[in-house]
Amino acid sequence: MSGQQSRGFNQSEALDRALELFWRDGYEGTSITDLTEAIGISRPSLYAAFGDKEQLFRAVLAHYATGPGAYIQHALDKPRAADAIRALLLNAAASFTSLDHPPGCFVVQGALATGREGATARDLLVGERLSRQATVHARLKRGVNEGDLPAETDPVVITEYLMTLLNGMAVQVLGGADRPMLIAVAENGLRALGLKPPVRAASDAPEKASAASPGKRTKVEKSPGQLAMNLWPTRGDEVQSPKGSDARWTSRNEPTNLDRPVQQNLGFQGFRRHTSRCVQQV
Repeated sequence: MSGQQSRGFNQSEALDRALELFWRDGYEGTSITDLTEAIGISRPSLYAAFGDKEQLFRAVLAHYATGPGAYIQHALDKPRAADAIRALLLNAAASFTSLDHPPGCFVVQGALATGREGATARDLLVGERLSRQATVHARLKRGVNEGDLPAETDPVVITEYLMTLLNGMAVQVLGGADRPMLIAVAENGLRALGLKPPVRAASDAPEKASAASPGKRTKVEKSPGQLAMNLWPTRGDEVQSPKGSDARWTSRNEPTNLDRPVQQNLGFQGFRRHTSRCVQQV
């Protein structure tokens, strides 16, 4: 603490301000002058506290993981794997639209487009994303080993599915998707896995107003979530689950409940068949 006080600034607050700049403008779009002005210290003080720009970015990334990015670990700490999956998607919807920081996900956005100068930052962000993916995979694998998820669950495939949803939601918010839209996407993702969404789309993340959409969208009579639900098999048009199982992909009002491992339906064959029928209908 004495080191922080001697530099005349709070290191955590300094990292918050640097995170906002890197998040909003990217690594290459953020200059040392931008950083010193935002933090309120001189260039020599910045170098003394954090080192060069790359070292500061590393510190910012670690700071993000324990701040806005902590929603992932909070979700995975749930005792039951099914609850962890629910929290993962719904917490993301809350985090991506929080007013406490720029919209979306720092890890995803910072690695979308970089030049030569930002190659190291991009590699750090990609590494963080892969680390998150490995953590999600380990949690699902543990759920299978503990009997919390059906034995034929494919943790690799479902991890890819969840990460695709999360990364896509982070990008969509930049195009104007608000919190209700992201919650609708998350709930449809849960239904696709046979998980009933909570009665109310609650989240472990603090409840705050949704971030303002950066772009305007033309209103339509049905949201994408509603349109997707229209493709869900209705009664009399069920998709059979894998042979030997009594479980079915039934109507959207009766999703297969993955909370009960005995249903043996998370091997993703049923999901593949369902999505295949949806594509054909489109």
